[in-house]
This record gives sequence, C-alpha cells and structure tokens, in this order.
Amino acid sequence: MPSAIVDLRSDTVTKPSPEMRAAMAAAEVGDDVLGDDPTVQRLQQRCADLFGKEAALFTPSGTMANQLAIRSVCEPGDEIILEDSTHSYKYESGGASALSGCSIRVIEAPRGIFTPQAVEAAIRPDSEHFARSRMAIVENTNNRGGGSVWDPPQVAAIRAVAQRCGLHLHLDGARLMNACVARALAPREYAQHADSLSMCFSKGLGAPVGSILAGNREFIHRAHRFRKMFGGGMRQAGVLAAAALYALDHNVERLAQDHANARRLAEGVAGLGPIEIDPRTVETNIVILDVRPEFGPAQALVDRLRERGVWLFAIGPQQIRAVTHLDVSRDQIDRAITAFREVCERTAPVGSRAATVA
Repeated sequence: MPSAIVDLRSDTVTKPSPEMRAAMAAAEVGDDVLGDDPTVQRLQQRCADLFGKEAALFTPSGTMANQLAIRSVCEPGDEIILEDSTHSYKYESGGASALSGCSIRVIEAPRGIFTPQAVEAAIRPDSEHFARSRMAIVENTNNRGGGSVWDPPQVAAIRAVAQRCGLHLHLDGARLMNACVARALAPREYAQHADSLSMCFSKGLGAPVGSILAGNREFIHRAHRFRKMFGGGMRQAGVLAAAALYALDHNVERLAQDHANARRLAEGVAGLGPIEIDPRTVETNIVILDVRPEFGPAQALVDRLRERGVWLFAIGPQQIRAVTHLDVSRDQIDRAITAFREVCERTAPVGSRAATVA
C-alpha cells in the first residue's frame, strides 16, 4: 500500500492540528452536565451570537443535533417534510421514527434544493386521517447534491411557506460554513430564515468531535433535556469545545482552499472515459462523479484507485464521492488526478477485448 494516502472519503477524516491540540490541552473545564464547564458555555454563547439566536447547545455529533431538533419540536405521529437526499433521512439510522415516532414525507429535487411549492404540496390536510405536518428540513450545503449551496432567498422562501402553514423549519447546516464562504455571507444571513439550525465542527472545520444546535431559549431548554435522555450529556467537554472554538477562529476562511481543490479535481478528471462530471456544478468541497455503466460499477473503479493510494467512497452503483478538506493539499489533488488518469486509461468498456485482457 502506498505510504502517502490521499484520503478523499470525507471531510470527517480531518485530524486536529498541533495548534488545535494545544488549545484543547489548555482548556478550562468543568462538568457540563451540571452546567459549569466554562469553555462549553463560551462556545454556546459564541454560536448563539454567530447565528443570531437566543441560545445554543453543544452536542457530540451532527446526527444528535438534528435528532434533538426533531424530538424537541415533534410528537409521535407527526410528519417531517424533506428532500430525499437529506442527511436526517438518508444517514441517521431511521432516528426520526425510532426516537421521535415521526413519519417522513419525501420530496425530490435536483441536487437537493427544492421549491416552496414542493413543500406546500407535501403538507397533509388538517384531518384526523393524516399525520400532522410539523417540520421541514433544509440541508445546506447538500451532501448528496455534491455540496450544492442554498442561497438565502431560497431558504427564506421555504420559511415563508413554513410559517404560513405552521411548520418548524430546521436548517441542517453541517457544512453551513462552506456555504457561507462560497457565497461570502455571514452565518446569520442563513440562520435568520430558520427556526433552528445545526452545524458541525468535525467536518471541514477540522475539530475531532462536536456539533452545535441553536434556536430560541425554549427550544434549547427542551433540547437540553432530550440530549440527556439520548445519552449526549458530556462531563469535562470543554476539551472538545476548545477545539471547536479554535476551528471558528482559524479554519473558516481557509475553506475556500478546499473549494478550489474540489474544482481542480473535477476539472482534472472531466473528460476521462469512464467519468461524467460538469466542473461548473462544484460549488464547495464535494465532487460527485458519475461512472458510465458500460465501464462497470463505481466500486470497481474505487478499488483500483485505492490500490494507488487514493481513497474515495462509492455512494451508489454508478457514483463516486470525493471530499476535499484541510488535510488534502493541492499537490495531493494533483496526485489524485494522475491516479484517476492512470486507472481510467486502463479501464475499457465491459465486454470489450481490452477489458478482458486487462
């Protein structure tokens, strides 16, 4: 196996830098379950201010933050409206149904960005025969949409329908800072249009653990209780909160480098025989590559790239996802492009003589 790995599986694989580790080691701590960890308190207040919300709550993961939002708003039998690719539906182990007893009303939209008309059409009639439509979720950036960015007016349009129809709008902002950097906007430009939001520190921001959930005081008070119920209470969590504070201070503006590297990767592999990608669709740090079916399954291509030290995920029979992050340099992106070219040159359509010889 090559000694130097280019790990493009996810931005969750980032490791804390020596400077971040030093901040963690120096953190003043208390017992957060008892409410007296000063570093956690500082992080929560900073995030509340950052998003223009009344309060915030530090959580172990983005999944927990999203599920706390659902449980804090919804009751068993309620229904949540979201797009088919949304993380809360796709990658959270059925948490909405298992933990909150909610059903899901799925809508579909290109790259995960749906219209207010789609939300309105999905709302159930007010009748004893139907689940109560209670929440809508927007994911910004959208992971499966290739890091697609919602613009504030688009979120505002969803919020207008939600308010008129009695829905709580939750913004899954796991990669919200990527959207902010891509559009040169402050976080509250997005947050003002959501009743609640979550954001991850452990993806592009480079912290080892943690997410934040923000909303009004009543919402966060209720979420705090469910965090305890779900097993998310942490003790001397200031060590982790210090990493998140360091990330906010040092790792936001540099996300632009990840975006540039993602575009460079897309441009470098566009036009290779098995690959279909329009580099213009790459807005942030996620690149979705379609593998033409005649060249075999995506996993086979992923396996061959792994042999050359480039690690990726097949996210479907014919799709590969690559995610850039702070532990991947421009030089490593160029090495990945070289590996793609070498593999693709040796990959012939299935059934051809060249394929059988290879």
